[in-house]
Amino acid sequence: MTSAPPLLVMAHGWLLRGRLWQPLLSLLEPRWRCWAPDLPGYGTAQRPPQLSPSLPAYGRWLAQQARQRAEGAPVVLLGHSLGGSVALHAAPLLGEQLQGLVLIGAGGGIYQRRPFQQLRRVGCLLALAQRDRRAARGLLLNSTQRRAVEGLPRLVSRLQVPSLWISGSRDRVMQPLYVRHLAGFAPDHQLELIEGAGHLPMRENPVALQHVLEPWLQRLASPRS
Repeated sequence: MTSAPPLLVMAHGWLLRGRLWQPLLSLLEPRWRCWAPDLPGYGTAQRPPQLSPSLPAYGRWLAQQARQRAEGAPVVLLGHSLGGSVALHAAPLLGEQLQGLVLIGAGGGIYQRRPFQQLRRVGCLLALAQRDRRAARGLLLNSTQRRAVEGLPRLVSRLQVPSLWISGSRDRVMQPLYVRHLAGFAPDHQLELIEGAGHLPMRENPVALQHVLEPWLQRLASPRS
C-alpha cells in the first residue's frame, strides 16, 4: 500500500446530495484530499439502469468509484445517515485499501415495525419530488426492511479498520442512543457527541465537526512504528 495520504470519500444521506459536505470540505481542504459525489439518482448524478436501488448495489458502486478516485492511495469512507449504511456495505469491498470509517448521524440496527412503516409511508411521498423516484423509493424501502436493519450490526462487527461514530445531541432523526447502540458492535471504535448539533452537523456545525474529525484522521494517517 502506498504511503500517500488517504482520500476521504463522503457519502451523503437520503434525498440529499454531495454539496451537503461543502462547509466541512472548505475546512479540510487542501490538507486532506476529499471527494463528495452525488450518489447515483441524486442531484446531478444519473443512475445507470443496471444499478439497482439497494444498499448492497450502492455499496458496490461506492467501493468501485472510491478505488478509481484514490488511484492506489488509502481510502477513508465517511457516511452520513443512510450514506453510513452505504459506506458499511462498501467497506469490506475495499480490502486493505480502506484505512478507516466515519459514520455521522448513522445508527440503528434495531427493527421497529410501526416506526418503519410510518417512515416508508411518509418517505414515499417525499420521493415523488425527486428526479429519480425509483432510486429514492428503492433505497428507502430496501434500507427499512427487517433484514437490512438487523444486518447492520453484523456488518459493523466485521469491520477490520478503526471507526469514528459522531452524533449530534439534538439529532431527532437518528438519536444518539441509536448511534451508540450500533457503534457498540464495532471492534475498534471511537464515539463522539457534538453538543447542540442536529442531524446535519457538516452544515450546521462544521467547525465543531472538524474539531472532532481531524485529530482522529491525523492519528489514523500517522506512520505506525
